Amino acid sequence: MSDQTFRYDLNGQVLGITAARADLWPSFDLMLGALRVDEPVQPGFRVDIVETLELHENPEGKLAFDGEVPVDGHCRMIDAGSVFHLVFPGQQTVSIHDGGGQAEIRLHPDSKIKWTLLMMVLDAALDADGQHMLHTAGLTLPGKDGLVLIHAPSGTGKSTTSLALASRGFGLCSDDVMILNASGQGITAWGMPRRVKVHRNTAAMLPFVAPCLGEKWDTEGEQSVSLDRLGKIIRVEDVRARPVAALLHLARSAGTETRLLPMARTDAMVALATDNVRTGMTGLLSLQKRRMAMIAALVKAVPTFTLEVGASPADAAALIQAALEAC
Repeated sequence: MSDQTFRYDLNGQVLGITAARADLWPSFDLMLGALRVDEPVQPGFRVDIVETLELHENPEGKLAFDGEVPVDGHCRMIDAGSVFHLVFPGQQTVSIHDGGGQAEIRLHPDSKIKWTLLMMVLDAALDADGQHMLHTAGLTLPGKDGLVLIHAPSGTGKSTTSLALASRGFGLCSDDVMILNASGQGITAWGMPRRVKVHRNTAAMLPFVAPCLGEKWDTEGEQSVSLDRLGKIIRVEDVRARPVAALLHLARSAGTETRLLPMARTDAMVALATDNVRTGMTGLLSLQKRRMAMIAALVKAVPTFTLEVGASPADAAALIQAALEAC
């Protein structure tokens, strides 16, 4: 039986996934299914998935990390210069060739591709094209093509704030993951087309989302809502790259009032880097250095603010529009 290849268009960077069986890459298709292309385009980054009992668990190189990662368990990361290795002992490995446009996943027959491995491969594919994935929400401004990025650590309220802004005419690109690119035309971004997780508290605060919700909540008190369903009550944008107009750092207000305050660029850079740039035992890896450079270019190019959200997140809409008109 010949290998099968699926291709995904990451805003011009074609990612090709090749394996003996389609069920070896369900995690990729779950996240990237909306970006799949059927034409036999030459991939800019290729991932080969090999199901095997022979895992290369002790490659040469400097140990960059050895410990637990959330959800996925124990792993090791080895920096071999031009090749980076991620090892989940007894389960799976990946070797990513920096600058080579290629990665190999070796998977034990009883194992399924882990989230950490998936995100590392996706990071590498984007990085090979000068794009960088950041943990931010992104929304287009009402009546304009430009967008604002909203950064905050998980659990601070990005999804709630994003949906509240969408109820006031902003367009949702993503509530959690944006892909950035820097060119001569400035900084542009597009949203990873992922489902939105709506928490019980968000549903209580924003009753207009009720038509998109079902009866059952998961153990975290959340429901995963498709972009198609959300598109019936708010404007959901396509994955076209758009110019970034501002960067907002989300914080909870000490009172009930929602406020938008100027934020020093150095503070904005530290906040964004803390949540998006990982250091290891060998310092910053090459990909992380390039991501840091992207963050530096972003905070230099656009105005930066702190958005303190109070009792009514939707109040931020008018504040954001007024602030950007004054810039």
